[in-house]
Amino acid sequence: MTIIFEIAYTYKWWTIHERIVPWGYIIDVSFVYGLFAVGTVWIFYLTFRKFWIYVLTNLVIDAFFSFLGLHWLVEGMGVATIHIAKWIIFVLFFSLSFVIYGYQVWQEKVFVPLSSNHLNEMSFRLPRHSKIKEKAK
Repeated sequence: MTIIFEIAYTYKWWTIHERIVPWGYIIDVSFVYGLFAVGTVWIFYLTFRKFWIYVLTNLVIDAFFSFLGLHWLVEGMGVATIHIAKWIIFVLFFSLSFVIYGYQVWQEKVFVPLSSNHLNEMSFRLPRHSKIKEKAK
């Protein structure tokens, strides 16, 4: 989301009027590191490994936020002015949900449990052709 806000600032997709931190005219810190981050964690907690439920949940939440939430929470309260169509924001957020899901799947393949006794401990799996393994021997 930080990168999306940077792009949005450059192309003037929206203008932020109210900010929490001095550099908040580029990134809405309360949304990116608050509402969006917390919402993403909860959606993953409730739907991960159930891909179609994840997709449906994101579809509903992204549609609600893009078409109603932005109007009420952002423009209605004077936090920002949106200069692009709401459906573009919806497509952007919904597309981002697939990137996030794919990244999480990749992360789960990279990090594997050390043993069945220590399920909370994680280990980093190196590629088979890694020179690091050769040096360790």
